[in-house]
Amino acid sequence: MKQDQTEASDGEKHLSGVSQGAKDLAPKISRRKFLTSSASMAAAASIVLPACSLAPSLTRKREEDWEPADLIVDRLAFSVDGRPTYAVALNGSVPGPTLRFKEGEDVVLRVQNRLDVDTSIHWHGLILPPEMDGVPGVSFRGIAPGETFTYRIPIRQNGTYWYHSHSGFQEQLGMFGPIIIEPAKSDPFQWDVDHVVMLSDWTFENPSRILARLKKSSGYYNYQKPTIADDGLAAIIANRMKWGAMRMDPTDISDVTGATYTYMVNGTGPETNWTGLFSPGQKVRLRFVNAGAATYFDVRIPGLSMTVVQVDGQNVEPVVVDEIRVAIAETYDVIVTPKKNQAYTVFAESMDRSGFARGTLAPQSGMSAAIPERRPRPLLTMKQMGMGGAGAMGSMASMPKVENSSATPKMAGMGAKPMAAEQPMAAKKPIPDWAKPVTHNAEDHGPGNTRVAPVSRGRLDEPGIGLEDMDHRVLVYTDLKCLVPGEDQREPEREIEMHLTGNMERYIWGFDGKKYSEASEPIQFRLGERLRLTFVNDTMMNHPIHLHGMWMELVNGAGERKPRKHTFNVKPAERVSVDITVDAPGRWAMHCHILYHMDAGMFRVVEVVDDQNAAQEEYS
Repeated sequence: MKQDQTEASDGEKHLSGVSQGAKDLAPKISRRKFLTSSASMAAAASIVLPACSLAPSLTRKREEDWEPADLIVDRLAFSVDGRPTYAVALNGSVPGPTLRFKEGEDVVLRVQNRLDVDTSIHWHGLILPPEMDGVPGVSFRGIAPGETFTYRIPIRQNGTYWYHSHSGFQEQLGMFGPIIIEPAKSDPFQWDVDHVVMLSDWTFENPSRILARLKKSSGYYNYQKPTIADDGLAAIIANRMKWGAMRMDPTDISDVTGATYTYMVNGTGPETNWTGLFSPGQKVRLRFVNAGAATYFDVRIPGLSMTVVQVDGQNVEPVVVDEIRVAIAETYDVIVTPKKNQAYTVFAESMDRSGFARGTLAPQSGMSAAIPERRPRPLLTMKQMGMGGAGAMGSMASMPKVENSSATPKMAGMGAKPMAAEQPMAAKKPIPDWAKPVTHNAEDHGPGNTRVAPVSRGRLDEPGIGLEDMDHRVLVYTDLKCLVPGEDQREPEREIEMHLTGNMERYIWGFDGKKYSEASEPIQFRLGERLRLTFVNDTMMNHPIHLHGMWMELVNGAGERKPRKHTFNVKPAERVSVDITVDAPGRWAMHCHILYHMDAGMFRVVEVVDDQNAAQEEYS
């Protein structure tokens, strides 16, 4: 297929207009429309051109000149906790309308672009033809101003998913919404009331300005650095010298923080207080969706335990917990049973503790409950550096460097050798294979990377920074088991190991030290193969990794019931493996779902090829 690659900023290379004739590639399918706008989400408003618009030369057509469409992308004037702002919105609401489908249907949706810049919609987590996936520059050219694009989607799954723009920073500006797919048969669990709880982060700044500031100073929004009043001058100087040698900061948990963000539930800020109604004794299904551009949320409902029944749209064995860390782009369906005639706070705290989103479950409107006491901000330690303990502190120049372990044809040769000396001396039971420590070798990944983790290991049984010492149960990935065994129980035929890398001082992010503009060829998968992807995080940031078009099965010790994920988190100095049945020909996106990381280069194209002899195995 012919490509017309237009160079934009590095991270927007895949967002520029690349035409592959996607508009006419899909077969004709009977058109059906399943749009429902929640009254709590919909807010009619006039369309205005804000001063900090991404498109300062907007020219409006008369309404009678527009053709009707299922979804209309346009600018929207609205307010967040009473403060006026603007959004890029779908059908006049933030979030956009809830899309309700039924498993087995063939859905046709027309999307009309009333902006004067290109737009797109990606159907996050849906398994569909590549030309319908909605990623400009991969298998689709985008939706030009004034154009209506028709998406034809065969619905062959069920559960909770979401959709969002894959163009520029439109996702940060409010262009996202939930998807609910009813199963062809009944769900394996019961509920009486159903609420979508869509979490997001809102900024009154132009997102392009945010990225420019991060490029100049990666800690621009980090207002939680130690002060003399807190720690004393001597301690601050000593810490700065040690961390400065590593070009890192112990409070660098999130790049974009509550310094600019207002955290929202279903498009409302904490002061507005979104409310979901119930009657005492009812089983309430809450569909948590993290639509944040750069925020991990720690979710709890004081006074109520949560039974996790579905993750990323896939049914799992029920797990009772009190708190869930929801990585960016993940979805978690939980059941709660409030038995008292009172309000309960739905509390979603940002991982860096710089702010929170808040809603309420209540038997009637107007009620509210106490907001939990805020927890102190966490600090990075040598654990997140991939080092054994505090005594291992040293400059980055003295740390072992690592080579990207290339794939081998058979599993016997996968990856680097486990470092026995790093295994806990007091361990009372064998360390599972997925958790064994692995040493990095000599490759440092070049100027696109400022450090390596000398030792990486599986940390799927750890809740993550800031949640280690809770006195209640926090969900971890090893809790997750698919409700039924996976259909493909083959062992992987080969492994691809990729390192998540970054240069914080220049705010460059990538895979194996390369940002997207430096990656000359797609990563090639072989159609029909059983493949293992292993990600090693050489940075001190968490990264939510999303692969389009195919399910990833998390290698977490669940055996034949490995949970299926479309997005999973990789903690600092962690290595995470997923198994994939490569069953989707075409070109697909794979990237970090922190929008600013993706835009700064942590994005790759995966190409599934049918001819194994012609495969150029960049990583094999």
